[in-house]
Amino acid sequence: MKAQPEPLPDHLRALVGQSVDDIGTPALVVDLDAVNRNLQRMVEFAAKHRLRLRPHGKAHKSALFGRLQLQAGAVGLCAQTVAEAEALGAGGINDILISNEVLGVPKLRRVAALAHQLYTRGGRLAIAVDSGEGIERLAQAMMLTRAVIDVYIEIDIGQGRCGVAPDERAVTLARQLAGRSSLRFAGLQAYHGGAQHLRTVAERHAAIVEAAEKVNAVRRLLEAAEMPADVVTGAGTGTFAHEAASGAWTEIQPGSFMFMDVDYLRNERDPAQPQFEPALFVKSQVISLADDHAVCDAGHKSHAIDSGLPEVQALPGQAPLRFANGGDEHGVLHPEHTADEDGPLSHLPALGEAVWLIPGHCDPTVNLHSHYVVVRGGLAAGRVEAIAPVEARGVW
Repeated sequence: MKAQPEPLPDHLRALVGQSVDDIGTPALVVDLDAVNRNLQRMVEFAAKHRLRLRPHGKAHKSALFGRLQLQAGAVGLCAQTVAEAEALGAGGINDILISNEVLGVPKLRRVAALAHQLYTRGGRLAIAVDSGEGIERLAQAMMLTRAVIDVYIEIDIGQGRCGVAPDERAVTLARQLAGRSSLRFAGLQAYHGGAQHLRTVAERHAAIVEAAEKVNAVRRLLEAAEMPADVVTGAGTGTFAHEAASGAWTEIQPGSFMFMDVDYLRNERDPAQPQFEPALFVKSQVISLADDHAVCDAGHKSHAIDSGLPEVQALPGQAPLRFANGGDEHGVLHPEHTADEDGPLSHLPALGEAVWLIPGHCDPTVNLHSHYVVVRGGLAAGRVEAIAPVEARGVW
């Protein structure tokens, strides 16, 4: 039985139509205008390079943003967990790729049920495998439905995480798939996550050149075996221009481009890629003030720190601030500079003033929140357009 969505709390429902000043803190806030600009740039890039765009839903975990991406021209979405795929499917997304291996029998039963659900409404579910055991378990689960599931063989192109070695072992798995009526060999899953945050363009380019050689080697082996990989899917926000230039990929899976975060913003700008802007923020408020620092109410419970601390987004007229670790519930704000070494600090924010934080890593930050506050018109003078649930939060 599906869990019913939790009713929206009154204080959130009342926000719609109100000023950004009325948003309580800490809150996960999306600048919808920035999201639309980022999305349009990515759609135009994919069209120009004749690539299918399948954004990764693990970045936003939201049916609302998934539908927005489909309306803009995406062919479908990726999910990284069964729970994410189920939530996106329940939200009306009909074409989903679980770009990860699933081995647990209870989860595979859920995969089969979702495949059946999407099949009955004209959609499709796909999944990645990298082992014969994974294929056998998936085939067993799919006996519960008449639906067919698309299966991508994941190959390890450099990250050293999931994926079969890029050699004849991939052909062996494709042959094993060919004997299963409920499983359809759809192509290759080839994602190099380790290349996404290599800081220089040259480093990222070199990593994807090497990865493309591995992809093309497997494609040649599959063609010789008369089992061509019609689709090669992969790529991320840090490298998708290099995958596009290689000619080895037919579909790209960037996710963070729509929101951006501090870690991606630290990458050297690649002129071959569109420029994306921050669109995801944690709104915070100054709750304490000292002579040399201020304290805001957004600590680690409101933003992930696996990729570093957030940065403060200075609005027009605001002095730059540096965010420091304050623990679970607090952030410590320091001025970047002082007007006079011997004089008092004159540019700390006032008590009660809003502080907008750009998270270090958007995906796990989103996972900490139950709702987005979606704003149109900017952070300084915008209004709340909608409250959107983060349906796919959690990991199970």
